Amino acid sequence: MTEQTWAGVRERVLRLRSAPGAERVFGYHGHGFALADPLTADELADAERWLGVRLPDAYREFLREVGAGGAGPAYGVFPLRRAAGGGWEWVGDGGNLTTPARLTEPFPLAGPDAELLDALEAERPDEADFESAEEYEEAEEAWWDRWETLMWSDDRTVGAICLCHIGCAERRWLVVSGPERGRIWADARCDGIDMQPLRLGTDEGTPATFRSWYLAWLEQAERTAADAARAAEGAATDGAAMAG
Repeated sequence: MTEQTWAGVRERVLRLRSAPGAERVFGYHGHGFALADPLTADELADAERWLGVRLPDAYREFLREVGAGGAGPAYGVFPLRRAAGGGWEWVGDGGNLTTPARLTEPFPLAGPDAELLDALEAERPDEADFESAEEYEEAEEAWWDRWETLMWSDDRTVGAICLCHIGCAERRWLVVSGPERGRIWADARCDGIDMQPLRLGTDEGTPATFRSWYLAWLEQAERTAADAARAAEGAATDGAAMAG
C-alpha cells in the first residue's frame, strides 16, 4: 500500500521547483515547491506517542515518505515539528488551532445548532438603533464576542488537525478520530459557514481523503505549470516571427 500511495510523489513535487511555468501555480510564492525532510520512523512514533493517537495511514505514510510538510494545496501543508518546549506542533497560519490534548475525541459531524445561530444573527446590532457611534461599536464588539464563542469553540474541532491555510482565514482540517477519520474538512467559519466535508470535483463529488486531496493538487499543479510553459513558448515564438 505504501509504495502504491506515495511512490515518486516527493520527486514530482521537487521537480516543480525549477519547472517552467511553476510560478503560475497558486501558492507558489508561499511554499516554492519545497518540502521538509520526511520524519524518521522513530520521530513518527514519538509524535504519535506524544499526541496519544495513531495518525491516519495515508498521512503518516506521507510524513515518512514525502515530507513532514511543505508544498501542497494552496499555501502548503503545515509541517509537523518538535516544539521548542517539548512535544510536537503543526507550524503555519492556523497550526495553533489544533488542540493536541483532544485529538482522541471523536470529531463532531455538526457544529452549533442552526436555530442558535439564526437567533444570534437576529440580535446583531443595527447602527440606526444607537445614539452614538461609540455605543454602536461597543454593542457590535460584544455581539462578535458571542458569535466567536459559538462558532469558534474548541469543541468544534476536537479529533482533527488544522493542516492548511488556503487564504482569507479559510482552512482545511484532517480528521483523526471518529467516523470521518482520514477525511479532509473545509473550514469557512470566517465567512459564517460551518465546517463541512471537502469534496473533490463538484459539490456532490467524492469526499476528500488526505491522499486524494494532495494528489489532486499535485496533478493540477503539474497541468498548470505545463500549460503556462506552453503559453510562454508560444508567445516567444510569435514574438520572434513578428520581429523577423
